[in-house]
Amino acid sequence: MAEKMMIAIPMAGYGTRMRPHTWSKTKPLIHLAGKTVLDYVLTQFDTLPGIEQAEWVFIVSAFQLEQVQEFMQEHHPKVTVHYVVQEEMRGQADALYLARDYLKGPMLMAFSDTLIDVDLSFLAKVDCDGVTVVKKVPDPRRFGVAQVDSNGWVTRLIEKPKDVSNNLALVGFYYFRSGEALMKGIEEQMRRNLTLKGEYFLADSVNILLEQGSKWRTHEVEVWLDAGTRDALLETNAYLLEHGHDNSAEAAKRPGVAIIPPVYIPADAKLDSCVLGPHVSLGHGVVLDHVIARDSIIEDGAHVSHLDLEHSHLGRDVQTSGHASTLNLGDNSIVQQ
Repeated sequence: MAEKMMIAIPMAGYGTRMRPHTWSKTKPLIHLAGKTVLDYVLTQFDTLPGIEQAEWVFIVSAFQLEQVQEFMQEHHPKVTVHYVVQEEMRGQADALYLARDYLKGPMLMAFSDTLIDVDLSFLAKVDCDGVTVVKKVPDPRRFGVAQVDSNGWVTRLIEKPKDVSNNLALVGFYYFRSGEALMKGIEEQMRRNLTLKGEYFLADSVNILLEQGSKWRTHEVEVWLDAGTRDALLETNAYLLEHGHDNSAEAAKRPGVAIIPPVYIPADAKLDSCVLGPHVSLGHGVVLDHVIARDSIIEDGAHVSHLDLEHSHLGRDVQTSGHASTLNLGDNSIVQQ
């Protein structure tokens, strides 16, 4: 792939489905299987040809900007990132249009709260104007789907189909041969005022490109993970721990803890008389005293004692103690039972 790839990640928004955690931090910085959601978003591009030369464009809300910039500077200092602020939440296509000065030439776009397992080496020989990544699902009616013809060319993207005959669900991951062509499609979408609940959706932009003769294909993946709600985040945490992102063997060597794999426990966590796992991920500086935890995420700096946790998510610097609980506590919460 000769040309430098631009990678757009729209992440602006209030993260209301992840309250209370997003009152104090942006959704992409929530802890997940030993890292953050954003770390895993970046990792899914590792197989992209020419990834070392790629540049990133993060479209953020004003209140997210400082947090994300600081995170990238500390944890990914060699990555070139351009930041664009979306002041008003007017949808995915509007977010990309705001970044039009950067999105020229070949580009990729992925959402900040979904993850896929994809080998992007196919893009080195791509023979079309665009690619939408899809996953076959049993019931596509709550997703968008790609309609394809007998030759495998995409003919239309359909939001929330009324039947299950087409199961090629859109995962929110797109390749565009030309960012400039996409911007012209978005301009036409805005001219036609194609919106849903006041937002410009990318599917409508793509459909305009298809109307104008753009040639698109699908690329199918087997793994599509969601980090947009508490339950989905815990499911994704479990999947990642089960697929190579745990350190259970190392954690099992620690005194004062019984480990039921898979788990992720950083070296600086302090544990006394604990049973952890399966599917438990701890952040840095966590202190646990007489804690049983399974299917849970406990973020940096939390202090938990005498508690039996299941299907729980505790934010940064939480302090809590008591009896058996399922808890969903944002940063700095203090709960004594």
